Amino acid sequence: MIYWLLGLELIDGGILPGCGILTAVLIVVVASVSPRHPRRLLIGALAGAGVAVGMVTFFDAQKTFGVQIPGPAELWAAIGLGSMGVGVAALWSAPWWRRLIAVLLILSSLVLGALGVNRAFSITHTIAAIVGVQAVGPISLPARTTTPVSDSLYTSWTPPAGMPQKGEVGALSGENAIPSPGFAARDASIYLPPAALVADPPPLPLLVFMMGQPGSPEPNAIAKAMDAFAAQHGGLAPITIIADQLSSPTVDPACHDSTTFGAVSTYFNAGIPAWARTHLNIIDAPSSWVIGGYSNGGACATLWGSQHPEIWGNLLDVSGNEFPGSETVDATIAKVFGGDSAAFEAAKPAAVMAAAPAGSYAGHTAVFTTGGDDGQFGAGTLANADAARAAGFTVFVETVPGAGHVGPALDGGLARAIPLLGHALGLAGP
Repeated sequence: MIYWLLGLELIDGGILPGCGILTAVLIVVVASVSPRHPRRLLIGALAGAGVAVGMVTFFDAQKTFGVQIPGPAELWAAIGLGSMGVGVAALWSAPWWRRLIAVLLILSSLVLGALGVNRAFSITHTIAAIVGVQAVGPISLPARTTTPVSDSLYTSWTPPAGMPQKGEVGALSGENAIPSPGFAARDASIYLPPAALVADPPPLPLLVFMMGQPGSPEPNAIAKAMDAFAAQHGGLAPITIIADQLSSPTVDPACHDSTTFGAVSTYFNAGIPAWARTHLNIIDAPSSWVIGGYSNGGACATLWGSQHPEIWGNLLDVSGNEFPGSETVDATIAKVFGGDSAAFEAAKPAAVMAAAPAGSYAGHTAVFTTGGDDGQFGAGTLANADAARAAGFTVFVETVPGAGHVGPALDGGLARAIPLLGHALGLAGP
């Protein structure tokens, strides 16, 4: 029951339309039982909408959310607070039963506005993601097999009868939790593609993916993209661990081990690989491993893919920051690097790539995606793509037309990037 509630789909499901219908019905009821006060109700609606527009304008100017607020968010806020204004106006000089209807309208309006703004960002899919906990229950991992490894699965794999149509997601908790000594990581989640769920499954490539900040190891976006790819490729897709590089939605360890925030880099570049080798049916080779992420996670992916080419043969950067801590430079230098600005500069992905010995990234694929309208982070993502190309990566750059930095950039970036990685990982033909 608890996982059902926490996992309710807030963006693509029917909750938002249902709440919209309920709010509209309540507005009609309030207006019909208050026929002598139409001006009061209209003033309430306009006042609420005006407050919403003012709040969004202020928050956008202050960069409260760290990104430009999407245009539809302002509309949804105006609808929500405007409807709430009708409810507030109906509270005055009314019998108790009218006030009860008005209170219901106020509550439904608040929920409608919040759900609408959330859809405008299109990042947070579940209630669990809002409160920073897992929306999925523990998963039972398939038994390890001795099936021979194939570097070109797309030529050797035949989907067996009865293979599931979609992959499976679950939390890596309890006995399947990934140890994280020295770093307070929240439980990771995992996506197992259809090919991983059959009897005697083939070893598959591994992707370790991170979401942005604020954020949680929520599997919805990556599972959607992987299922779409698997549906076109006989159930094949990378086994994907969605891991936590933050420890808390409000914390940014900047992808670097520190006394302040713990050993996040060690967790990702030692702990997760060691656990994956002993628990998953994966191809144990750098050429079949990908480190990836979105936004804050994209910055970590580019950094670690550059620092550890012996582990990660491929990297995926979806709208990533140009470097970890790019939004809080002074605080990052102080808290993560102990005030050492030179160490901070040396840890930027472009600096790491430039300092790498010649040939370090030969045969390594790097995929960068960005929203076409991402005026805040897009230039940094493209700068890292240029640095990767100069350092010897095989680089692919994809732009999502009309997308900023939020949901459409994430979903569109993954939809474009996964097929490119599929070719590099031997899951799809050239």
